Amino acid sequence: MPVQTVNGVGLYYEVHGNGAPVLGIHGSPSSALIWEDAAARLGRHHRCIVYDRRGYFRSERPDPFEAVDLTDHVQDAAALLDALSAAPAAVIGRSTGGVIALELARRHPDQVAALVLLEPAVFTLDPQAAAWAKNLRHTVLSAAAKNPSRASEVVFRQALGDQAWESLPQQLRDHFAAAGPAVLAEIRGRGLDLSQTPLELSEADLAGIRQPTLIITAQDSPEALHAINRRLATLLPDAHTALVPGGHLIDPAGPAVLDFLQRQLPTKRIPR
Repeated sequence: MPVQTVNGVGLYYEVHGNGAPVLGIHGSPSSALIWEDAAARLGRHHRCIVYDRRGYFRSERPDPFEAVDLTDHVQDAAALLDALSAAPAAVIGRSTGGVIALELARRHPDQVAALVLLEPAVFTLDPQAAAWAKNLRHTVLSAAAKNPSRASEVVFRQALGDQAWESLPQQLRDHFAAAGPAVLAEIRGRGLDLSQTPLELSEADLAGIRQPTLIITAQDSPEALHAINRRLATLLPDAHTALVPGGHLIDPAGPAVLDFLQRQLPTKRIPR
């Protein structure tokens, strides 16, 4: 099992294919396991790197593991790219991973060649979304006070609906439930989407992110997520948008993503 120690924490990672590097950053709760199929498809064209963020699944949990900040995740991603000689990379971030991807581009612009944001959870950009996130934070903390293992389930149900959770195989439910401590650590930390002090990006902050950026919205996602993406599309200098079918779990290797990466990165020719 490949593990790279960065910032004192062992991060599990996988590399699929070769060529121009692409880094995938998963959401909360999740892990690189959920990106397995997408990483393989991306690896047909690029050197796709996916990893479990600190505290999730196969990566280490710091001791003590009380709180995780956005800064921790950003520094981990930057250090992993350095360790794997993979910068600058196109960075694909889903949900919470999209927040991390944005901050990585802002704080370490030389390490990011392009961005793909799959409904990034920058809830502070829209009042309705910010109110929804505040309510979700309280709901998760209340449920976890009675049963800590329910933290991930509550986030999943609220973001994707009860039917989506109940349709999951038991193995995947167990996988998400095991991420509860990491979800709670992020809630107790700073800068992440469900933190008490989430990331706030000014218009000037976003105007400074000059990498080509694809912003993808899912048709069936809540209006608050559509509003966030519309706002990002007006404030990021080199923004491209796409609307895809389905809900919040957007395919990181869907046609819109592959087409964008092909235009932004050198690709290897695939034998027919």
